[in-house]
Amino acid sequence: MAETGRTGEASLSARAREAVLQRIVDRRYAQGARLVEREVAEELGMSRVPVREALRALVTEGLLELLPHSGVRVRRLERADVEHLYEVWEPLAVQASRLAARALAVGDAEGLAALEATLRQAESAAAAGEGTREVAAHTAFHEGVVAMTGNPLLARTMEQLSWQLRLLFGLREEPAHMRAQHAEMFRHIAAGDAEAAAACTLLHVRDSRAVALRSLFGDA
Repeated sequence: MAETGRTGEASLSARAREAVLQRIVDRRYAQGARLVEREVAEELGMSRVPVREALRALVTEGLLELLPHSGVRVRRLERADVEHLYEVWEPLAVQASRLAARALAVGDAEGLAALEATLRQAESAAAAGEGTREVAAHTAFHEGVVAMTGNPLLARTMEQLSWQLRLLFGLREEPAHMRAQHAEMFRHIAAGDAEAAAACTLLHVRDSRAVALRSLFGDA
């Protein structure tokens, strides 16, 4: 019974964490916003215990920061945060595309179809002016590439970056050429051309970095 209770609490805490993360990503909780445990619990329709655990976890993950005697606030992304994220993401994204193309060469039609679906979702969201849905589709595209690799270690490593990438994608502007780059990455992966997919991904991530720095910090 006690074990069941602990499992239930962990599940509620995970749900609370996911809900708070989503609100950070879609900017309902803006950078610098103070979050009060009681108010978040009321908004989520939960008790304060799982919300408290979720907020503590997000402090540990670096998305929230503690305020002296007054709860937590959404951490503002600094230039160094963005630089560090891209330094880690770039080699992982490049290798993911390379491995995904190799996996397709031995047959992963299902993964390819799922990847193509994210491209359609991004185009649809962009046409409708639905920025949050477009960000979700772009993130899903990169997650889909990782899933195609069949490499569980890479998948676990990328999972740690996933929410930070979603947050970053949501804060920056999303030029149309970024969608076109995804489409080109898809074509190389679909052709099973590992090195072309890797090269295209390298250019895409570096372009994404430049867009992010320009959007957030006004870089020329």
